[in-house]
Amino acid sequence: MKLAFVYAGQGSQKVGMGADFYKEFPAFANIFDHAPVDFDLKELCFEGPEEKLSQTRYTQPCMAAFAVGVTDLLYQAGIRPQAAAGLSLGEYSALYAAGVFSQGTTISTVAFRGRAMEEAAAGLDCSMTAVLGLDREQLQTACSRAAELGVVQICNYNCPGQLVIGGERAAVDRAGELARELGAKRCMPLKVSGPFHTRLMKPAGDALAARFRSLDFGPMSIPVYFNCKGGPMEAEDTIPALLERQVQSSVYWEDTVRRMEADGIDTAVEIGPGKTLCGFFKKTAPAIKTYHIDTAADFHSVVSALKGDHP
Repeated sequence: MKLAFVYAGQGSQKVGMGADFYKEFPAFANIFDHAPVDFDLKELCFEGPEEKLSQTRYTQPCMAAFAVGVTDLLYQAGIRPQAAAGLSLGEYSALYAAGVFSQGTTISTVAFRGRAMEEAAAGLDCSMTAVLGLDREQLQTACSRAAELGVVQICNYNCPGQLVIGGERAAVDRAGELARELGAKRCMPLKVSGPFHTRLMKPAGDALAARFRSLDFGPMSIPVYFNCKGGPMEAEDTIPALLERQVQSSVYWEDTVRRMEADGIDTAVEIGPGKTLCGFFKKTAPAIKTYHIDTAADFHSVVSALKGDHP
């Protein structure tokens, strides 16, 4: 078995996330009790309200704390991956799994990132739309034609037939119309607070670049597949530069999954609420066996399965 840990992104959060882990595992509870944030992370995760939990500046550190806690429990159970990746904010948890960041640095840096992304989006009339049933080249054509109305880019390459565009609202709306004319099955506006993974996030990238100058980046113990490359870093890359680029450029998740398969990854465990990434794996590389950990019961089941207690 060649195993990857993959970490869910924004949109997967839900009220109640982590509550059962908190009750059962003191080490997990310690992370939530002492998270380096300026709000009550435990109360927000367990009790909501959902509207606040869904705000970028709160979602991101909450998701990171959950991911860090579950990763530690897997390591304590003797489950270690041979690679890691994460969707957008999940990339920071993947770097935690690889030993690049400490617990506190992971959560505090993701909290900073969430605030920077909110601030970059402030005052913009922007939107994001999921486009189903169209290939990359066709959607790029739609975006190029709509760009006369403003910024619009493909910001997520999730899996075959599922792409996301984002940018200034008028241009995104026009690109959606053109996508339907080109044969898209559906165009669904997303409930997000900013044009994430587009060049409109450059102020957030600049803020992150400044913060990274004061952070310690440890060596990677396992390969991390980076969103903006769709694969591992190369000799000329640096982690700070890739993370600065990530927030303002496309997420190549489909490419990441295909590269994992080519590199021999045959099993993936999604860490975080929901099964979104498992769904992307099934549509992109169905031969890769997937598990997900959303609840403490999931955790016990996955540990048993990976240790061979079940077929």
